[in-house]
Amino acid sequence: MSEPAKHKEAPKAPANPNLVERTLRNLSSAWRDAANSAARTIGLPEPLLPPTDRRALKRFMRDCLEARGGEVSARLQAAELGQVYLEADEEGRRRFLEVLAEDFGVDEDRVAKAVVAFSAAKDAETRLEAEQKLRRALVPDRRRLLTKFNALNQGVKFLVDLRADLLPLTRSAPSLKGLDADLKDLLEHWFDFGFLDLRPITWNSPASLLEKLIAYEAVHEIRSWDDLRNRLDSDRRCYALFHPRMPDEPLAFVEVALVVGIAGSVQALLDEDAPLADPAQADTAIFYSISNTQKGLTGISFGEYLIKGAVQRLSAEHPKLKTFATLSPVPGFLRWVEDVEDARLAAIMSEEEQGGLRALAGVDRPAEALRLILAKADWANDETTRQALKGPVIRLAAHYFEQRRGDGQPIDPVARFHLRNGARLERINWMGDRSAKGLKQSAGVMVNYRYDPDSIEANHEAYVKDGEIVVSADVAKQQRAARPPEGSLFSLRAGRRQKAEKG
Repeated sequence: MSEPAKHKEAPKAPANPNLVERTLRNLSSAWRDAANSAARTIGLPEPLLPPTDRRALKRFMRDCLEARGGEVSARLQAAELGQVYLEADEEGRRRFLEVLAEDFGVDEDRVAKAVVAFSAAKDAETRLEAEQKLRRALVPDRRRLLTKFNALNQGVKFLVDLRADLLPLTRSAPSLKGLDADLKDLLEHWFDFGFLDLRPITWNSPASLLEKLIAYEAVHEIRSWDDLRNRLDSDRRCYALFHPRMPDEPLAFVEVALVVGIAGSVQALLDEDAPLADPAQADTAIFYSISNTQKGLTGISFGEYLIKGAVQRLSAEHPKLKTFATLSPVPGFLRWVEDVEDARLAAIMSEEEQGGLRALAGVDRPAEALRLILAKADWANDETTRQALKGPVIRLAAHYFEQRRGDGQPIDPVARFHLRNGARLERINWMGDRSAKGLKQSAGVMVNYRYDPDSIEANHEAYVKDGEIVVSADVAKQQRAARPPEGSLFSLRAGRRQKAEKG
């Protein structure tokens, strides 16, 4: 492969326009060639793209749906239709999606007749036949159109990217939600865990794959090729999930550090100047970055399979590893702090802490003082300020992890991900992320979620069935110190559960 280390700056995204546009150009060109080849095979002139007005587009989709002439003809029609979408501008793509959603839904008359026939069935054989007809009637034409892209090279990737375009439009166009539901359902079946492959990514992986790793990193920016090389060194591991129909496109990846003890600072973990650790001496695997790469697969979770697969591989490769934990961000913490009542903020601080904050901010109300200090860009550079904030912020963070949304789920998205996968909230780390992003999102707070192979399933079941959040003894103590006088039912249950585990 080419030598990436010669480059100082790594290409960045989100959305890395050069990478995305190159992919689209290649796909459009490939499908144009496929359409022309198929046309020649069945003795037709090279196809011409149809007009993109709504009526012509509907007619073109109908022709594709009803394509006759066998597999070659079907491939020709699908390639032409896909090319129409790929080469359209933003307005043209929206029109394409609207026609697909609104004009190729379920045939309501056909469904009504099938329901009547099913209700009127008198014997088991007739009822079974009527049931099958009803099932077929409930499948919208747009779903059959979408499945035609399966026959094309990179057709699955096309549908993933099409859903990425579709998702933001559903917020302002309810008519597109049915199309999204159909597309998501298809992708969930096609991306079942049984079809996925977990593969290691190393410094010797193809340069094109390493470029995508840099572009898709969503947690801790990869600043250079040297930074990437550090993350792929002998004391690090990286695993990615792939689908056989998208062999060069990672679906999700996890970055791992092999260390002694649970890490509490991402800057220390990613320090390029730190001495290389001996992986043979490591007793802990820290999952410090987990990223999904395909926006079109939003709502389709690979987390459980990714983490469990990585744990299994690491355990087999390094039998000395006894602890598997994350070092995770807390992206919504400071936004939540802004909305917490002043009396609640003041209630978790001692008189000494309140006095210290008043002196630092120059205002009387401790809650206002806390917010003013955290709003300063350079507060983390001052040792006195850090010490004044440590106790109140840690207790606030403990209380934050007790908060729930209207549906009963924790308000923190990263917590929802790991707790659902069977982790335990193990530790809250002060100054875990001192980057500008970490300070802005969470006052530098990071947390460890621990994956104990012996309790993952039990934790998962307790969370999914009963809403229980399992925490360590240390976190339970911090939560009690920050708890409102009336208490918190699920927090108390979590504390009791933790005691039972330890007892």
